[in-house]
Amino acid sequence: MRLYPFLRASPSNNNARAPQREPVPFQMLLPLSLKKTVSGKGDKLNEAACMQEMALMFACFKKSEFNQQECLKEVSEFKSCYKSYSEKMSTLRKQGKKGILVPGEKKLTHRQMNELLKRFPPKK
Repeated sequence: MRLYPFLRASPSNNNARAPQREPVPFQMLLPLSLKKTVSGKGDKLNEAACMQEMALMFACFKKSEFNQQECLKEVSEFKSCYKSYSEKMSTLRKQGKKGILVPGEKKLTHRQMNELLKRFPPKK
């Protein structure tokens, strides 16, 4: 059996798997300051609308063997939910494109954030 000496060696400073010595020193590579603008890369919404109403509608369809006459209530609830959702999203899109700030809004678009940064520029 061959024994390799580097397997028994204690971890040195050159070994990446060696445990870190606390505290790890901070190295500032770039200046810690905010930029004047925000990019719009992460503004895509991935939420699904009216999932509960859709599930109820499909359950009714399955129970009635896809007879739409027996599920008119569920279909109308789903349509009204989607209509209200689409109206709400269109107003939010219009406000976001114009950069209109809405008080109490938790999620802001990049245009709204840029408007805020124009009003209150970061200090240098």
